Amino acid sequence: MNKKLHFFQSIHFKIALVFALLLLITFQIVGAYFLQQLKREDIKTFKQQTELSSYVDNSLIHNLTKSNIQQADDNIRDLLEDTNNSNITEIQVVDTKGTVRGDSDVNNQDLVGQKATDSDIKQVLYNAKTYTKLTYDRSDNKRYYVSITPLFSAGGNTNTLVGAVYLRASLEPVYSALNKVTTIFVTASLIATGLGMILAILISSAITKPIDEMKKQTSRIARGDYSGQVQIYGQDELGQLAQAVNNLSIRVEEAQEASEAERRRLDSVLSHMSDGVIATDRRGNVIIMNETASEDLDIDANIAEGQSILDILNIRGRYTLRDLLENQDEIVIDLSDENHEQILNAYFSLIQRESGFISGLVCVLHDVTEQQRIDRDRREFVSNVSHELRTPLTSVRSYIEALNDGAWKDSQVAPKFLKVTQDETDRMIRMINDLLSLSRMDSGTAKLELELVNLNELYNYILDRFDMMLKNQQHNKKAKKYSIKRDFTRRELWVEIDTDKFMQVIDNIMNNAIKYSPDGGVITCRLLETHSQVILSISDQGLGIPKKDIAHIFDRFFRVDKARSRAQGGTGLGLAISKEVVEMLGGKIWVESIENKGSTFYISLPYEEYEEDLWDEG
Repeated sequence: MNKKLHFFQSIHFKIALVFALLLLITFQIVGAYFLQQLKREDIKTFKQQTELSSYVDNSLIHNLTKSNIQQADDNIRDLLEDTNNSNITEIQVVDTKGTVRGDSDVNNQDLVGQKATDSDIKQVLYNAKTYTKLTYDRSDNKRYYVSITPLFSAGGNTNTLVGAVYLRASLEPVYSALNKVTTIFVTASLIATGLGMILAILISSAITKPIDEMKKQTSRIARGDYSGQVQIYGQDELGQLAQAVNNLSIRVEEAQEASEAERRRLDSVLSHMSDGVIATDRRGNVIIMNETASEDLDIDANIAEGQSILDILNIRGRYTLRDLLENQDEIVIDLSDENHEQILNAYFSLIQRESGFISGLVCVLHDVTEQQRIDRDRREFVSNVSHELRTPLTSVRSYIEALNDGAWKDSQVAPKFLKVTQDETDRMIRMINDLLSLSRMDSGTAKLELELVNLNELYNYILDRFDMMLKNQQHNKKAKKYSIKRDFTRRELWVEIDTDKFMQVIDNIMNNAIKYSPDGGVITCRLLETHSQVILSISDQGLGIPKKDIAHIFDRFFRVDKARSRAQGGTGLGLAISKEVVEMLGGKIWVESIENKGSTFYISLPYEEYEEDLWDEG
């Protein structure tokens, strides 16, 4: 916002003031020169007017050469008294011996006959040269003209010094006239300066008016308003400048619109980029950061602005700004902590002008966390599949080699070897089937055969199968003993699910509960409803799951106790398949566990209450 100028601060006033000062200085210089010359001429004229006539000089010379001193002094007194010049205040005549022979001042007649005390008179008598000076008398505060003239008598070919005349005249009339002239000149100068300043203000107004309009237009341009135009008053330099300002306004508006469009385009590109982008100045300080980069680095763009990119990326100590400028190789930035995993690839490029001057740096951040996780999971998956298949294959190969070496002839050993070979082959087939199921789910090709099912009855039906298995194992002393406890809501719950896949999920969880439950343990199965969910849970009294492993319990091939799981024939894929199935049905599965006290698996499915007359339609 422009500060309002007072009149005395404006160029309008300054032009007038400069003009008036120049005029005043000119008058002062002219006046000083004029008055100095006038003073010189007036004093010259004054000197001429105060000179004694040649008659007086000759009479004085004649009397100074007389032998009768008394008569000569009387004549000199009469001559001085007859001198009629109002400006002359004193005339004194001295002879060559320095004796005062006459004085025009009646009050100084006692000096006649005495030696003159004025050193200037003595100097004139000694040098025989005329002496003049302007002096100021402090006793009466007046200025005087003093003239001491030697007197010579003509005799033969030589002039003989006979005395000197001391003359003092008041200069006050001269200076009084000069003061009057000075007063008149100063008054005229001030009047002329005032009139000149008024004229200068009028003239400067015509000059500054277009300048003021140009200032207002440039202020509007600075505020982003390009609508105004400067009025052109003529074709002089100011008119050409006004036209240039109008052209500048149009050019700036066009450039601003182009820059704004480019900025919006750049902002749009940066905001919609899936990669993070950071731009720096030539000192490596952040000047631009898009939203993706801000989210990836978990820092606000306003806070990051002005900070070094080395600190923002947390790579200070490993790299310097020169390293980034000279070598634009990819840098892996690991921001992972115990709460989340975050891995970024940073690519650097220079912001370089055509002259080669490096004005900054651009860093593109690509989030490779998911890619790294997929690569790691793929490696682990291949490793796990290889390991899981190698164990049964090695076992099968060993038994087949034994049979091939002659064990097939042994009627007692051969059936056992064949049974182990069949079990291991079944185990591999189950694993491959599980892998195929997961593959179909991952690729989205797995199809759901949805039907409306009474979940109470289906859950009971699945648990009845396990009760039947328990009854069939009662006579087997080696079989594990357990009991199933049911805690169901009495209300019938109808849910739309894929029956076969849902039964597979419950089978997987129940089999794990049976495997890890102690002998004689109780497995509690519950079924209840909330406002919009059906909750199933299966609790055991087994070993439980360590807290650090709960987050990975649904990962593929993950086992809490790997040796024991393999010994019991597990593939490590059951819970992973269960999780995929439940999520396909729109539900959620999770586990709560206390180590050495047991685990509880929960399954929630979306539930909408059906009206009873639904079954009466048709």
